[in-house]
Amino acid sequence: MPLHEGALSLPPAAVGQPVRPLDPPVPVLVWVPRARFGWARLEAVATAYTPTAGHVRYRDEHGREGVAWVWAGAITRR
Repeated sequence: MPLHEGALSLPPAAVGQPVRPLDPPVPVLVWVPRARFGWARLEAVATAYTPTAGHVRYRDEHGREGVAWVWAGAITRR
């Protein structure tokens, strides 16, 4: 996916520590911000988390896969 079409990821300072992996990944719905297309609620899987953020692997409305760190409040279990 072109970078300008993918989700904007949180910077490392916002992600925080400790990072805990999720194995297996957890199915979620996630709100992702995109620079050119605004916010979208997408199906995803959460692959890791911290107390403030979650790392998700998502598919956009065109079927392209992307990854991003988002605020924990943007994630809901499916």
